[in-house]
Amino acid sequence: MTAAPVLGTEQFTDVHDRYFAAIYRYVAGRLGAQAAEDIAAETFLVAFDRRKTFDASRGDLRAWLFGIATNLVSRHRRKEARRYRALSRLDPREAAEGHESRVVASVTVARLGKALSQLSAGERDVLLLVALGDLGYAEVAEALGISPGTVGSRLTRARKKLTPALAQEASDE
Repeated sequence: MTAAPVLGTEQFTDVHDRYFAAIYRYVAGRLGAQAAEDIAAETFLVAFDRRKTFDASRGDLRAWLFGIATNLVSRHRRKEARRYRALSRLDPREAAEGHESRVVASVTVARLGKALSQLSAGERDVLLLVALGDLGYAEVAEALGISPGTVGSRLTRARKKLTPALAQEASDE
């Protein structure tokens, strides 16, 4: 059996250049722009350190990187949960312009923050990998080490939990 080729330093520079912006956007959507630079950089540091263990026959490089990023984000889960709880207490008119404002459009940051804080960690990971990471079910499954069926189930549960908050906001307009 032949070992998978190891990504060399020069090849890894190409990997960084190709995927950094996508990883950064995903992490920024999860933790905010300030933390995104550090977490995205750490994602590539971890990937570089583990590049010898990457096996292309087991999965896609992009999904592997998003899996690393998601694991790093999970280290910040308490901070993330506190942030969503704080957003739920904000007056939407006082919320600073930022990623949430663009993503949720007509949905207030407060209601979205409250709704996101009600999701389980697994549901939030799946939802935000799809919404912010722009990953498909198979890529999310690979990134989180779960089956595509579990991705679908978690996404369905997350949507069901978010629907009341989104419907309420739409009726308030």
